[in-house]
Parts: sequence; C-alpha cells; structure tokens
Amino acid sequence: MNTEEKHAKNKIDALRIEINEHNFRYHVLDNPVVDDEYFDRLMRELTAWEEKYPQFADSNSPTKRLGGKTLTSFDTIEHIVPMLGLDNGFSKDDLLKFEQRIKNITGRDTIDYHCELKMDGLAVSLYYDQGILKYGLTRGDGFAGEDITLNLKTIKQLPLNLPGGFTIDTRGEVYINRKDFIELNKSREREGKPLFANPRNAAAGSLRQLDSRLAAERPLKLFVYGSGSGLSGVLNQDELLNKLAEQHLPVNTNRAVCHDMKDVWEFCLVWQEKRNALPYDIDGVVIKVNSIELQQRLGNTARSPRWALAYKFPAEEKNTRVVDIEVNVGRTGAVTPVAILEPVLISGSTVQRASLHNEDMVKNKGIMIGDTVVVRKAGEIIPEIIRVVEEMRNGSEKVFTMPKKCPSCHSHLERIAGEAATRCINPACSAQAVERIIHFASRKAMDIEGLGPAVAELLFQQGLVKDVGDLYSLETRELEVLPGYATLSASKLIEAIEISKKNPLRRLIYGLGIRYVGENVSRILSRHFGYLNNLMAADMEELTVIEEIGPRIAESVISYFKAKETVGLIKKLDECGLNLTESDKTNGNLKLVGKSFVFTGTLDKYTRQAATEIVQAAGGQISSSVSKNTDYLVAGNSPGSKLVKAQESGVKVLDEQAFDHLIKELKGDR
Repeated sequence: MNTEEKHAKNKIDALRIEINEHNFRYHVLDNPVVDDEYFDRLMRELTAWEEKYPQFADSNSPTKRLGGKTLTSFDTIEHIVPMLGLDNGFSKDDLLKFEQRIKNITGRDTIDYHCELKMDGLAVSLYYDQGILKYGLTRGDGFAGEDITLNLKTIKQLPLNLPGGFTIDTRGEVYINRKDFIELNKSREREGKPLFANPRNAAAGSLRQLDSRLAAERPLKLFVYGSGSGLSGVLNQDELLNKLAEQHLPVNTNRAVCHDMKDVWEFCLVWQEKRNALPYDIDGVVIKVNSIELQQRLGNTARSPRWALAYKFPAEEKNTRVVDIEVNVGRTGAVTPVAILEPVLISGSTVQRASLHNEDMVKNKGIMIGDTVVVRKAGEIIPEIIRVVEEMRNGSEKVFTMPKKCPSCHSHLERIAGEAATRCINPACSAQAVERIIHFASRKAMDIEGLGPAVAELLFQQGLVKDVGDLYSLETRELEVLPGYATLSASKLIEAIEISKKNPLRRLIYGLGIRYVGENVSRILSRHFGYLNNLMAADMEELTVIEEIGPRIAESVISYFKAKETVGLIKKLDECGLNLTESDKTNGNLKLVGKSFVFTGTLDKYTRQAATEIVQAAGGQISSSVSKNTDYLVAGNSPGSKLVKAQESGVKVLDEQAFDHLIKELKGDR
C-alpha cells in the first residue's frame, strides 16, 4: 500500500467512525450534536472517497445501508443458540406459580427478577464477529432462520460495527412506531397499494422484502433485549443490557429489577395502564430471573426457558354480530364451524372470522346466527367469541345445525364416540387434499415461498397436484399456462419447491400433517430417530420410551406410517430427492441418536446451553429429570438431587472431564 492509499484508507476509516457515532447519537440516544447538513456532507465525502478507492469497500460501511441488490430468495442459517419461545401468563396467579416453580427448582427463598416491556414486533438474531455484523436472522422455527441481513442493515439504529469488538449473538425485536405506521399506510393509500393491518405486520412484511431498497423505505426500528452467546462474565440480565447499550445497541430503558413478585406485579399493572402513552405497541411484560447463573441452572424445556415468562395484558374486547356460520374442512377431515362476523377493529387489525372449533362449543356458548357477541383476540392473535350478548336478541336469530354431508365431497360426516370433532372420513376428499398441501407448504413446515391457499387450490383443481409428492414433479411449462402465471413467477415457485428439498427432517414430519404431531413433537421425533425410515419402522414401545411421547401420539404415528397411501407418498418424496434425515447441525454425525441426557450442577468449560446444543447436534435428547429412560447424567459443580436419583437408578454419571472426552470423540479429536 503506497502513501496515497494509506492516506485514503485512514480518511475513509475516520469518516466511517464519525458517521457511525452521529448515527448512534441521532437514532439511539436521540441527542444529535450536528445538524443534517453537516451529516449529509460527511456522507457525500465518504461516498466520494469509496468510489475513488473501491479496494477499501466494506459491506458494513454507512453508505451501504440504503439497500442494494434484489435477492431471489432468503438463505436459511442455523441459530448458534436456539431462539426459544416464552411461556405465557395471564394473571397474578400465573406469576405466583411461575415464582414457586423457580423456588422449587433452585431452593432459593428470594429471587431477583428483571422486567422488560414485551414489544409487539418481529424477533431477530444479530451475529457480530469481532465487532462486525456478519448476519441477521428471523426467528424461523427457533433453530434456523432466514438471512435478512440486507434488510436489517437499513435500520439506522443498528450499529454495523461494535466499538468493543465483541463476538456476540444478540437478540432483538424490530418494530414500527404507531405514528410512522399511520404515515406509511397513508402513503400506500395514495399509491393505491393495500394497507397493512397493524405495525407488527408492516414490520414483518418489510423484513421479508427480497429488495432491500423497499425495506429501506420503511420506518423500521429496533430494541435488543438479550444475548444467545458472547459477553462472558456478565452476572445478570440488567448488566447484560447495560453492556449491550455500551456497544451502541439500542436498548429499551423502560425496565426494572424487582426483588419479589409483588414488585413484578406492580410493574405489570403500571405498564398495562401506560401502554397507550408509548409511541410503539406492547402486548405485555417479559419477566426473567435476573441472575445469569440461575438462568443456566434452570435451563430450558423443549419449547421455552424455565427462567422467563411473558405476562400478556388482557385482550381488547369488542361487540359485533354473527352474520353467518360456515364450515371448513381441515387436512385431517375435521369439519370446523366458523363464525362470519361484521368487520370489527380489535388490537390494531380487522376481524371478520372466528373459529368455533366444534359443534359442542357452538351449543355450549349458545351462539346463533344473527347474535351480537363479544369478540377478542386470544393471545393478541387469534380471534375468538367470548360470549353472546343475549339481551340484544330480537327473535330473528337462527339456530346453527351441523351439516350431515361434507361441503366439499358430499360424503356423510361422522362423529366418533369420545371425540368433539365431526369428520369427513373420505380420504379422497378434495378439501382435505388442498388443506394438506397448504399445511405442507406453510412457513413452519416446508416453507415453500409463493405456495399459499389460492395457489394450492389452483394446482389441485387443474389436476397438477393431488398430493404433496406431486409438487416435486411440477415443471415450469405446466405453470406458465395457468391464470396469473408467467415465466418468472413460475420459475420462482419451482425454485422455492426445489429449495425445500433441503429442509431438515423435523420440518418434513410436521409438514406431513400427522394427527397430534405439532412442531415440538416433530422436533423430538426427528432428534430421537435421526432418519425417517427409523421413525416409520418404530413400534409402540420404541415411541413411548421417549419421555414426551404418550400412547395417543404413538398410535397416531404408527397408524399414519402403516397406511398404504403414506408408504407411496414417502417413496415418491424419497425418489424426488427430499432430505429424509435430521441433517441440520449434525454434519452427518448422529452418534447420540436415541440417547437421553440430564444435566445437573454448573460446568466450568461449557454453559448449560452450549452443552445442550452439542448433545442435540449429535442426535441426543435432553431431559429435565432423571428417569428409567435416562442414559447419562452429566454432573457439574454443586450437583442437586438429580445426582442421588441417578446413582440410585443405576444411570451412568459423567463428570465434566468424562463429558468433555465424549464430546471430543464426537468431533474426532483425540
């Protein structure tokens, strides 16, 4: 590098540092020290230097925030540490039960809690390598998310470089302020574009734009709330957030450390009253055990951390009228009554339909066509009818009766003794077939971009897809002649279908739509068996030996895979090249498949989460308690009663040295 280049690089570096500092002061601290004209001059100067000396290009330069190339699809990347969901609480009693569980597990009489506002936005993971933003992901299924780095970089609050140079996986929530949301919708209305239902939908839609220039036009903001890994030595959640703030990451200041559940409840009540005074939407309070060491001791269940709870504010309730009651046929044949409502705005979006679940619910709640009813959103998401306002009846209301025949295939409907659901048992029912395709292609299953309900219906009606296996035989020329399709849109759908072949086994199992097998059970089965053929061959004993799998789920799985139609479908999927193994994070190494581990005490070399991830990556299963099905108890410092139970039960106990040796064997290290 000659003298001229050295000078140019120093100038570019200095400008980037200064601009980043001004961005932080303006967008995070809300305390700018220069005017817009001066800032714009700095940006123009940096742009000129970068254009003259392209050898010093940096994807994290402040000039690269405005959006760049248009992507054809989002890549999927594994989270370093899973992004688990939170258990919900809806009352003071739920909070007290949460506290009692914490005390029972830890043996502590007093616990400090950290209370934070629960943002109503979209959760993201941000990975920095030695202070440089490498990528940002959506939550996805909790184990892997979509790479939305280019869109996240358009958020001016987000530092592209951390002053401390840390390697850290931090977590945050992207949102849009209410005022900005109103202006955004006004702009879309002027342009004749469809309006967003609420700020959360607008934020989520913006982050999934394939053209980051569109994301750059949206008023996205960010709060970070935690860390999956990195920042070792931090003692508690409050200190963690202070450390993140020191790295110029935007942290919500509306938080508090509470020394007992009484103070936590007061914090919840205060913000329940003050929520409308905030510039952004919140739907509750996140309560965490403040101590990081206690968090690690408490660990996680398969779905959520034991040390955190989301207290959800009471749902908004509105009156509206039941215009009609229709029935929908689901993928398992269940025929569900659905209330068609006069449109009503609840919690920021318009509600026009509410599931009534089954015939008994309609009768028990006394819902009639024409009734005025009270509606709310369960968990702020799913519309539900709470009760009928009987005093507003005028005699014109009509009693709903369940149809005798399937509205799709006209087969006779049956209600099996002991079940609440009425079912169409015709396996060739077209409505069920379409619903199975929709479910298979959905975001949490095989995530086939562009294959929504309308497209699934179209493909089925045109005779191109009779079951999900047919999706993988589709050709572009077949789609190009369909209504609304052209060469580009057809090619995109074929590409999305092709990409889905690489999904891990857990997504395929969930996508098959086996009765009683949801996301969590799919993940447990894929981790335990590793290969689809192993699961298909499993008997009742092999399934029920898994701690989370009971007889009902086991019977459903066995029945599904014994069916002639299923055998043919799996053969078709295999021949089309779908991944039938839980290959993510394993690198082909599944030496611990079928092995169950329990941890107790504190490890020196590994955090509890890191040790858990290593075991799961090799196909092993983590359990919270010792049982006859436990293969190994890993005992760290200060082990609890689990060690005694393991010794009494004859379970093999590994100290940290033995566990470390096992891990090195898995990695091939000696």
